[in-house]
Amino acid sequence: MAEAALERLREAIIMGELMPGAPLRLEDLARTLGMSISPIREAVRQLEALGLAEHVPHHGAKVMGLDVEELRELFSIRLALESMALRRAAELFEPGDAEAARRQLDAYDEARRRGDIRQAVRSHGAFHFALYEASRSAWLTRLIRPAWDSCERYRPVLLAKGAVQDRHEALDGDLLAACEAHDGERAARALHDHLELAADIYTVELKGRSIFAF
Repeated sequence: MAEAALERLREAIIMGELMPGAPLRLEDLARTLGMSISPIREAVRQLEALGLAEHVPHHGAKVMGLDVEELRELFSIRLALESMALRRAAELFEPGDAEAARRQLDAYDEARRRGDIRQAVRSHGAFHFALYEASRSAWLTRLIRPAWDSCERYRPVLLAKGAVQDRHEALDGDLLAACEAHDGERAARALHDHLELAADIYTVELKGRSIFAF
């Protein structure tokens, strides 16, 4: 029950249904999700561990807000960890890995085209983690997850329709092609371009700077 509550609350934060700063009142959440307080309390603790919520003394938990400097730090962390995973994955990539990743990439494309952003977010994440899991390193995928989840609430904007979003999808195809070609450096470059594309989304906040520039 706690895992089910965590997934529903995590997705609500990612999709903007629970906005930054929104209080996470256990009684209200339990009533909304039709669960007892106990699994909700554990789910909120997990959200705090993932960096999606924070505990405020005497007030309880609330959805974490992200400013652009924190986002920039998260992207730099992701670049380091995910590049490492992609280099390893490219070395070890097998036909089954390509099939699993391609299936999720096709599902992502299909969801985007029909305007189902919720499913696009799910399939996009599943595609990337299919690549990272091909590294055969449980530690890498475990370390990638918190930074990934903390960036995820920005994902619906990135996955909407438009030329920038089409470029984002093309770079996902480049990631897969690089892994299939066992070219780890190409995969790492594609990831950098993939993350740097966020600078086009947050033009005003970044004031023309790279997403990686501190």
